[in-house]
Amino acid sequence: MVTTAQEVYAENVHDLSAPERLRLASMILQDLTHVVDQADAWSEQDQHDLTAFSLQHAGGLYPEDEDLA
Repeated sequence: MVTTAQEVYAENVHDLSAPERLRLASMILQDLTHVVDQADAWSEQDQHDLTAFSLQHAGGLYPEDEDLA
């Protein structure tokens, strides 16, 4: 059975206290630094994923129906 990150978050992470979620996030980021250290360049997929995440995040911060002026 394939589990998505969204499912893991909803089932396991969402109910953790804020300090525990921060600890988990730190552990994940530290683990990822080892992966990033092994590859100097970002793949096309990495760049696509980062762009998609950034746009999704910005869309949540600045909804289209909100007046920015």
